[in-house]
Amino acid sequence: MNSLIKLELARALRNRKFLFFSVIYPSALFLLIAGNSGSTDRIDGTGLTVATYMMVSMASFGALTAVLMGNSERIAKERESGWVRQLRLTTLPGRGYVFAKTASAAVVSLPSIVIVFLVAAALKDVRLDAWQWLALTAAIWAGSLVFAALGVAIGYLASGDAVRPITMITYFGLSMLGGLWMPATTFPQWLQSIAEWLPTHAYAALGQAIEQSRSPHARDITLLVVYFVLFAGGAAWLYRKDTLKA
Repeated sequence: MNSLIKLELARALRNRKFLFFSVIYPSALFLLIAGNSGSTDRIDGTGLTVATYMMVSMASFGALTAVLMGNSERIAKERESGWVRQLRLTTLPGRGYVFAKTASAAVVSLPSIVIVFLVAAALKDVRLDAWQWLALTAAIWAGSLVFAALGVAIGYLASGDAVRPITMITYFGLSMLGGLWMPATTFPQWLQSIAEWLPTHAYAALGQAIEQSRSPHARDITLLVVYFVLFAGGAAWLYRKDTLKA
């Protein structure tokens, strides 16, 4: 399984387009959105400055990009090419394949988080305590596993031709409606009510709580745990179903 993880990492790091969208793109979006804001400009209802709020949002967005986009399309293509079928002939268990995909995507997501933080600190003068930087990195990185499981599920749900539109709709829908691109407080009330139940909203809320030096809401943690169980369970069921077809 370690060899498969190393192979997945090497493939991801060689994919320049994937690295651009998962590592560079979130930082560029952060500068685009927060670039013209002043150091005292704040997001209504949060108490956070525009720069600190968007830093967490774009770090979460970068991690989401790495684990969701990277897993879903690659798995669907490997199923069509017969690579997954060949792996089943080895001693690698099915859970090992799913774990390798999730672990490699999570490792690749870490640079996207760190680079957003570095850009925010260097160019927008975001200042936090050392424990907050460490806690933010750990929370956003760990939370990305929810979407890594979703990526695996989509990869087994859709064929090679259908996986991209399904992934893109899911990706942009969760990003926009979850408040990663713009504060959910700017949404109409009915849309805010929907956003509060999305995993991306709870995901970003973890980081915002750390920036505010308070404990995350139990509701947000519970939502993420429930979504992870649903996505991971769905991925496991779809994997078994795909195995029976082979």
